[in-house]
Amino acid sequence: MRFHHENFHLKHQVWLSPLPSSFHFSPLHPSHKLTLKIVDLSHCLSQKMSGNEDVDSGGVGVDYEYSQSHAELPPMEQQKVVAAQVQAPIISSYNDKIRPLIDAIDRLRLLMVMKEGIQLPTIVVVGDQSSGKSSVLESLAGVNLPRGQGICTRVPLIIRLQKDAKPRPEIYLEYNGKIVPVDESHIATAINLATDEVAGHGKGISNTPITLVVKKGDVPDLTMVDLPGITRVPVHGQPENIYEQIREIIMQYITPNESIILNVLSATVDFSTCESIRMSQQVDKTGERTLAVVTKADKAPEGLLEKVTADDVNIGLGYVCVRNRIGDESFEEARKEEARLFETHPNLSRIDNAIVSVPVLAQKLVQIQASIIARCLPTIVKNINEKLNANVTELQKMPKALTSVADATQALMRIIGAAKESLRKLLWRGEFDEYPDDSTMHGTVRFVKMLSQFSDKLHKCEESEPNKEFLKEEMKVLEEVKGIELPNFLPREAFLRILQRKVEKISFMPIEFAEKIWDYIDGVMMAVLMRHSEMYYILKVSMKRAAYNLVQKMKHRSINRVKEIVEMEKLTAYTCNPDYMKEWTKFMNPENSFISLVNTGSPMRVPSRMILEGFGDIEIEHLRQHSNNVLLLQQAFDLKMRMSAYWKIVLVRLVDTMALHLQYSVHNLLNNDMEDIVKELMGADGHGVERMLVESPSMAAKREKLKKSIKLLKESKDVVAKIMDRIASFDA
Repeated sequence: MRFHHENFHLKHQVWLSPLPSSFHFSPLHPSHKLTLKIVDLSHCLSQKMSGNEDVDSGGVGVDYEYSQSHAELPPMEQQKVVAAQVQAPIISSYNDKIRPLIDAIDRLRLLMVMKEGIQLPTIVVVGDQSSGKSSVLESLAGVNLPRGQGICTRVPLIIRLQKDAKPRPEIYLEYNGKIVPVDESHIATAINLATDEVAGHGKGISNTPITLVVKKGDVPDLTMVDLPGITRVPVHGQPENIYEQIREIIMQYITPNESIILNVLSATVDFSTCESIRMSQQVDKTGERTLAVVTKADKAPEGLLEKVTADDVNIGLGYVCVRNRIGDESFEEARKEEARLFETHPNLSRIDNAIVSVPVLAQKLVQIQASIIARCLPTIVKNINEKLNANVTELQKMPKALTSVADATQALMRIIGAAKESLRKLLWRGEFDEYPDDSTMHGTVRFVKMLSQFSDKLHKCEESEPNKEFLKEEMKVLEEVKGIELPNFLPREAFLRILQRKVEKISFMPIEFAEKIWDYIDGVMMAVLMRHSEMYYILKVSMKRAAYNLVQKMKHRSINRVKEIVEMEKLTAYTCNPDYMKEWTKFMNPENSFISLVNTGSPMRVPSRMILEGFGDIEIEHLRQHSNNVLLLQQAFDLKMRMSAYWKIVLVRLVDTMALHLQYSVHNLLNNDMEDIVKELMGADGHGVERMLVESPSMAAKREKLKKSIKLLKESKDVVAKIMDRIASFDA
């Protein structure tokens, strides 16, 4: 505060950031000398962006200079003078330095930069149906808007008000990529026609915005977004979920922290029951982003002062009470009636003049808008640059469009080479850096697990149970192969019969294992090839087919090899493994005690079971019927022990052979057989690769989307760059 005794002039500066709900300008008398000027907003912005946190975050300073000779007026008289000073026009253009900032934000909004995730500072107008929202906007804009019963606003209506010194107003609509000039007397009709084109005829709503630009000498510099009024009960012609549709649009606009919520409330209702209040409180719990406009003050003046001062619904930016325009009143007549109402009405005249009338509302909105733009501009610049850089990087990572056979062939070789290296890591070397979190792609680990499961299944199958019906099968086979030969000779045919039957019983297991292995390899191979060919749709389709054919061929070859392995085990018995003789000798040690126990005494006085090493607890009672044929028992016991010792060798050999076959097959696949994919893709005539020149629809769409996004962001960057340059020039 500075007071000059020499000329009795008083100056004070008012900063608009932050804006308390009780904020108002100091009152002026009509004879006071008035000067409006910016207190170097550009310096504040540039200092803030350079990291000087001591500077206010982009407030707008306004200097008022007036003669001390009139300052002695009573406060109430001074407050009344304010309303008179701002009546026509509603509010003066506060400075040429602010207008470019608003224009820049409006330009960004027109570019639809918000679709890129860049939030813009926005004054969003919400209210329940019939709350008087349209009337408030009409008063601010000085033009007639669509009014009537039901939903008047069916699409987001962006209202751009620009103070313009030209003698004739300039008014036009922007929608669907076109600009339509509008006569001032036909604005409501033009908006209705545009709405029908955007949202369709009827009473449905749409989220596609329409922009109304009003350039006149008697409007404030403001941009607002008017949203459909909230209604819960659909009327004839409206969808059943009309409330949900409106709510979704409103929440989309009021949720960003950059949005200022202008909540229009009717004085005739309990504020706490208004649906618009409930919605705004969900996203602005403290109310710091919400300004309330109370309409129809003349309809419910009793208790209005108490409602706006109690603030039961937590409106952080305060209230402004207004009177709606009635009937055919002109805007000038409406403002005069409003001023008279709040000056003379016994209840309404008690309300502070700083929170009544449309001019005061316009003034507050201008202040809030300037503050929020100045605060958000550095963040907008940063977000645009980050998004632009990210999109440019992503576009650069995409493969260039192929234009020649040479390019396509080179790309194919590069893809196959990269895929082979990935598969070597996964299926051979056990390196999983490309798929660290996807255990299903860790090939070598999965091979070990599947091999272990195969081994367990072999060793736990029925044929590997040695004590089941002990010696019954051996005795039966010995009887079947009996011939004219020495009595103490163990027939080789008996051994082979039992061996062949046992191998036949388990023959499906190696084949099943091979199929499981190749199904897994097929899945890994497809995933890797599809990832490396993702950018080329035609190649991806062809490669998928070629890879499937290759895997099926190798699977068929592998299964045939496994069948040969099984047949070899059935054909004859052989091993040089010394464990066979060791195991057989160990198993034969209890032979004499076993024969003795089977042939001893009455069944009533001797055990019917005995424990044999390697076999556990076995049943022997069924063998006593052969006690008179000791030679048969001895041969059956010997045959059983030989088969048990050899069966262990067979099972281990099957597991080892399958492991070696698996490794050999994978090695051939990665180093030799994958060339078959290239041959199939190239085609017999060598021209198959030309199909790669056609880019996939999804990839083409992605490329086009990135290009459009980059173009939009570059235009947006140019817009903010010009503003920042202008701010810098102001500072200089």
